[in-house]
Amino acid sequence: MKTSQGTTLIANAQLIDGTGRPPVPNAALVIHDGHISYAGPAADAPPLPPHTEKIDARGGSILPGLVEAHFHATYFNIAALEDLDIKYPVEYVSLLSSVNTRLALECGYTAARSGGCLFNVDVWLKKAIEEDLIAGPRLVASGREICSAGGLMDWNPDFRRIGMEGLVFIINGVEDARKAVRALVKDGVEWVKTYPTGDAASPDINDHHTLCMTFEEMHAVVATAHNHKLKVTGHCRATQGIKNALRAGYDAIEHGTFIDNEGLDLLLQRNVPCVPALYFEKASIVYGPEFGLSQRVIDGHQETLDAGAESARRILRAGGRLGMGGDYGFGWNPHGDYAKELTFFVKDVGLTPLEVITCATKTGAEIMGRDAELGTLEKGKLADVLIVDGDVIADIALLEDRTKFIAVMQGGIVKTGQIAKPFPTVVKREK
Repeated sequence: MKTSQGTTLIANAQLIDGTGRPPVPNAALVIHDGHISYAGPAADAPPLPPHTEKIDARGGSILPGLVEAHFHATYFNIAALEDLDIKYPVEYVSLLSSVNTRLALECGYTAARSGGCLFNVDVWLKKAIEEDLIAGPRLVASGREICSAGGLMDWNPDFRRIGMEGLVFIINGVEDARKAVRALVKDGVEWVKTYPTGDAASPDINDHHTLCMTFEEMHAVVATAHNHKLKVTGHCRATQGIKNALRAGYDAIEHGTFIDNEGLDLLLQRNVPCVPALYFEKASIVYGPEFGLSQRVIDGHQETLDAGAESARRILRAGGRLGMGGDYGFGWNPHGDYAKELTFFVKDVGLTPLEVITCATKTGAEIMGRDAELGTLEKGKLADVLIVDGDVIADIALLEDRTKFIAVMQGGIVKTGQIAKPFPTVVKREK
């Protein structure tokens, strides 16, 4: 991805650097050749060279670009299980996913970690974004997911005589687990996504207290993935599933819904981050009836929401790490609503705006494995910046309204926002 050339000054705003430190009033951010050269009080900013470009932040907020830590690029208006895999061909899924990546960037998300993707599309999305062919967040890819036979993602009945190969590897035992990971190695993914437990969406067979993988299968996934320097995460709601994942060596936990004291101790000992993805549960409860979700399913989501909120609070208050994001792309939880998760964590879960922003920037970059260059506004890091017309500490919901974004920058280049120029169409010609 290209970076800006020359020097840019962003001033006349508070600076929220993403580290968790208090905002700096009347701050300045200086960008040189796409990287941050100064972030702090305007009065202490270094002398600027001639022809410095200046951006007036209008008394608002300067913060790092947001990180969506559980991004499903290929999910698009999902209303039924069939929509996850067999509704559209890969060609159309690819086009839809490019629409989602552009929307994510427009919503202030300059980076994202995939939480699973149809047909390995996210590996190629990442390449297209990095080569400036399409607009989108910097991606960490995970490709197709892994679940045991009869588990949450093995919903497609055998009488149809079609599998779920576009979305998930269905495994039976440790040899299948190793085989699936090796296929993902060849695909070029960075994270391996698994399904150790069920979900409220499947109350009859694989509810949120059901295990969907054995410990031996999970350990085989981890051993094989780590051998190839890949990381492993998993959809973990049931208490024992969380602990199995942590003992197996998982590098992150998705949801962590029903964590107990023993699980929390394991999480903290290994400093494993968790991405709760709670707004999906809230949206399922509020909007689910419009999409035909049964009361039984909605009641399960309510139980998951209540327990997940308590688990998230416990993890953060105990010194653990939370990432923000998850499961957007359903009809009742569409792409573009990403920042509603941030508002929910402030207004319903009880975190402070500064805590939530830190989770959505610094911790998100850590989960991606790119915290050395992303996630905070500190000297030497890439200038992935979000400039908001307003005080996001006073009103976190401003991040839901992309019309309030003065600029969304990647590597110092304004990609979208009020002051952006149209995104260029790039045609690469072979020499």
